[in-house]
Amino acid sequence: MDNRMILVTGVYPVGGHLAGWRHPTAYPDIVMNLDAMIDLARTAERGKLQALFLADGNAVRQMDKTALFEASAPSDRPASFEPTTLMAAISQHTEHIGLFATATTTYEQPYLLARKFSSLDHLSGGRAIWNVVTTSYPGDAVNFGGAFPEKTDRYKRAREFVEVCKGLWDSWAADAFPQDKTTGQFLDSGRVHTLDHHGESFTVRGPLNLARSPQGYPVLFMAGQSESGRELAAQHADCLFSVAQTKEESIEVVRDIKGRMAKYGREPHELKIIPGVRVNVAQSRAEALALYRELNALVSPALGVQYLSSMVKEDLAPYPLDGPLPDLSAEVNGITSRRQSVWEMASRENLTIRQTYQRLLAADDTPPFTGTEAEVADELEDWFRSGACDGFMLSVPTLPLGLERVVDLLVPELQRRGIFHDDYSGATLREELGLRVPSNPHFTPQMV
Repeated sequence: MDNRMILVTGVYPVGGHLAGWRHPTAYPDIVMNLDAMIDLARTAERGKLQALFLADGNAVRQMDKTALFEASAPSDRPASFEPTTLMAAISQHTEHIGLFATATTTYEQPYLLARKFSSLDHLSGGRAIWNVVTTSYPGDAVNFGGAFPEKTDRYKRAREFVEVCKGLWDSWAADAFPQDKTTGQFLDSGRVHTLDHHGESFTVRGPLNLARSPQGYPVLFMAGQSESGRELAAQHADCLFSVAQTKEESIEVVRDIKGRMAKYGREPHELKIIPGVRVNVAQSRAEALALYRELNALVSPALGVQYLSSMVKEDLAPYPLDGPLPDLSAEVNGITSRRQSVWEMASRENLTIRQTYQRLLAADDTPPFTGTEAEVADELEDWFRSGACDGFMLSVPTLPLGLERVVDLLVPELQRRGIFHDDYSGATLREELGLRVPSNPHFTPQMV
């Protein structure tokens, strides 16, 4: 693959905006609606996007905030498919798009997770992506004994977890199953490796009971922005979802994380940096802005304050709606990077609480790119050509309309400029993204 932009989008039928599901063009019934998910996947594949993303958590959120809970903020997850199961289903209705599932190292076990993602890679013909998370939401702990580990402990476990999974994915040589009907030899017992791992968090003998998958390992995606998260990404990630409000911030993220890779024997091109951006594209800027106004009008100030409070992990109800945010620079046990990013944005632009939640109603704290296909493409091209990223995670305000506009308006404009591919060309997702296929350290190339 040449140096073209990577585009990823989420499969969230509720839409990226808090009121996205209420728009007249939105899907009328989205609770456990597999058909809607498949429709989104096919639309994204029609636009040649490289991957389809599904975030996840292991608890229902916001139950103590009745208004927000009943409004179904996009990250509440009161009804959400288990990601690898959903992506396995979608794999049977798509041919090329990467299947990007989230799973946590804090509450999963490496053997079971390695098996799930290897299965997904086989079922999809080499399109599996594991979004490696340590779980930043303390409320998930209520379903796993109640204790939420400290960040340092979560990342220590995560590093060992990923290493165990990689060891399990190296259990079999690529040619370990000759299935020779003439000789009666189904497998070659000399082409299997037993991991026999004994570590601080895990004891795993192996081998994994699946043949080596098409990609060797699924593509490893990470999102941590803390010091521990950046170090883990520099060591193990193929792609990093980053949070940056400006192009300059994103350039600094790229410089910092890629600058850490050499000590792990890795080259900078082996890690793709993918910041999240909100995209609202239409045939005219007025039309795009009208969509935001329609959606914002569906959100009351009380609901908006609850939403922002949840995002920054701070109760903002006691503060004046048209006054500034309180100091949010202190770290919290959870999404510290998002909290600080929101506070820095609001401080930099002198935003009130009302203005901040209105800015962020489109689901997250990522930069908004709004306008015609040419205007949005200008922004994306500027970031991309400036070295601020290798591509983008696109969030759209309402579905399916927002994604259809990306595919029908924005993608052709990016292709016309020569910065986004015209069609899929890789045999696997790793090949499509320009990532190397991991070699199996236990079997020499001559033997494969």
